[in-house]
Formats: sequence, structure tokens, C-alpha cells
Amino acid sequence: MSESLRDQLLKLGVATEKQARQAGKEARQERRRKQQPSKQARAPIDQQLAAKQAEARAAKAARDRELNRQRELDALAKARWAEIGQLINEHRVAKPDGFEYFNFQDRGKIRRIPVDGTLRERITRRELSIVRCEGRYDLVPAAIAERIRERNERAVVNLEDDAPSASDANDPYKDYVIPDDLIW
Repeated sequence: MSESLRDQLLKLGVATEKQARQAGKEARQERRRKQQPSKQARAPIDQQLAAKQAEARAAKAARDRELNRQRELDALAKARWAEIGQLINEHRVAKPDGFEYFNFQDRGKIRRIPVDGTLRERITRRELSIVRCEGRYDLVPAAIAERIRERNERAVVNLEDDAPSASDANDPYKDYVIPDDLIW
């Protein structure tokens, strides 16, 4: 087998062991320099990478701010609904145990709430209002309903007619008024 040039030079005494190690070390360093790009060549890549990282950090910070803002809004809405629930619980009018109901329209559906004659009269005179919270409908005094409306408009059921106020000129029943307390 042929020996390496290093071994041959060492046998002949032309080079010492120390010089051979130094030459090997320099050769390895040279190979590494050739494999790695120079700092000047890496500078644009490093700048691009740093710019992308900064952009990603800024985008994450913006997302985090938006999430925190949304959480604060959700917490505020939850607190308002808790206040509404507390107002309703403190001021609700007891529902009678009867088979007479007051029908009303809420969000496009006909709903009903149990009432007696005096409650029906108070509702039609607008002394009592219908409010909704957590899927339930309750009766509260009109002043409390206004306080609830300040916190959330959707919590108070609007009993005014949603029909247009201008009646049709050809309507044959325009002269007949339908009473609010009509029971079907």
C-alpha cells in the first residue's frame, strides 16, 4: 500500500510531527472556509432573516393586542349581562300560575308569557316591560327596563308594532282599531 505524503515526509525527516499537524490543521480550516459562505455573502441573508423575524414579531404583537382587546370586550359584555340578570332578578314581577298568556313577537317569532288580567292591563299601558336574559322572558317595571336598555338594547323586547305606520290607502279595515288586549 502506498503511504500518504505526510507519512513519507516524516520517514525521510524532511518535516517534523509538529509541522505535519500544523499542515493538517490549515488544510481543514481551508476546507471549512470554502464550504461556508463569507461574512459578506451572509450579510444580506442575515439581514433578510432579521427583517423576517422582526416582521413576524410585529405581526404576533398585533395579533396579541387584538386578542386582548377582544377578550376585554367579551369580559365587558359578560359583565353587562350579569348586571342585566341582577336587575331582572331584583325587580321581576311574579308570573301567575294560570292558563292565560300574553303573546308578543320577538326576533321574528311569536313568544308568550303567562299573565293575568291586571298584568295584561299593565303591559298594554306600558307600566311593565318584557325583558329577556339567558333565554327567559320576565316582566319588570318600565323604569327598570330603561336601565336595562341602557346596558343592552337587545335585552328589552320592543312591543311597538313593527308594521309601517303609513297604512295602505286601499285597506278596507283601516278604520277598525285592533285592541292591544285582544285574546285569541
